[in-house]
Amino acid sequence: MKRVVSISLGSSTRNHKVETEFLGQKVSVERIGTDGDLSKAINLIKELDGKVDAFGLGGIDLYLYAGNRRYILRDAKKIVDAARLTPIVDGSGLKNTLERKVIKYLHQHGLLDFENSKVLMVCAADRFGMAETLSSIGTKIIYGDLIFALGLPIPLYSLDAVARVARIVGPIISRIPFKFLYPTGEKQEELEPKFAQYYLDADIIAGDFHFIRRHMPQRLEGKTIITNTITPQDLELLKQRGVRKLITTTPELQGRSFGTNVMEGIIVALSGQSGLSPQQYEELLDAMKFEPRVVELPTEQII
Repeated sequence: MKRVVSISLGSSTRNHKVETEFLGQKVSVERIGTDGDLSKAINLIKELDGKVDAFGLGGIDLYLYAGNRRYILRDAKKIVDAARLTPIVDGSGLKNTLERKVIKYLHQHGLLDFENSKVLMVCAADRFGMAETLSSIGTKIIYGDLIFALGLPIPLYSLDAVARVARIVGPIISRIPFKFLYPTGEKQEELEPKFAQYYLDADIIAGDFHFIRRHMPQRLEGKTIITNTITPQDLELLKQRGVRKLITTTPELQGRSFGTNVMEGIIVALSGQSGLSPQQYEELLDAMKFEPRVVELPTEQII
């Protein structure tokens, strides 16, 4: 049996373990949260290095992308460097392939009307494949990179604007502690309604779920959310807030939609090789018959 372990800086309350099967091979998939403890994440990887088939790097990205530039996050590199024998992936391979395929699939099958919808993309630098594909369709998008990552109420309206900002702040952001950019550990469980106007003005809210969840307002009637890393508790929260439709870019595994780092770890483990090209990812995704999870939510009534 192949074994894939995601070591995450996220909350340990979201830990999960399943056994599943892809391409005729059994796979054990486990997510271990370290509650924001960077040293614990590094020690866990050192302990399991060479004993598992692939690591996922969760709760943090190794790279942020904008335009044709890539910025390496210093904290993430410390974790990645701890793995000497087992390949480790942060999900960027799937963000560049699977998430593009998902947007095209939803568009081509008429499951969402992107051309006549307003989209809030909470962080384009984190989901560059999704952002580029939405833009290519002609969707009206607000990019919330400054809003949700830096807390600055400054919307961006094009990928060129995202790239220009990234050229200025990217070298700085890549060096500061990741906890100042993204909710880790217990902060992933906190709800701090903020920036409500950007949620309410959008028909579709897309991107990282922790960015979406942390500041979402009390009511989101009729909204569609495109994301992943959804637990049953998250699903219940979205129902209570009035969300109409949930789409996860990764499939459901026993009640849980894992992050792209986990699913990419599965692909690497099954293929037996790291450093896959986009074409190889595409071929394996086609063979595994990945399709987005689409859930119509029964919303809670306001009393």
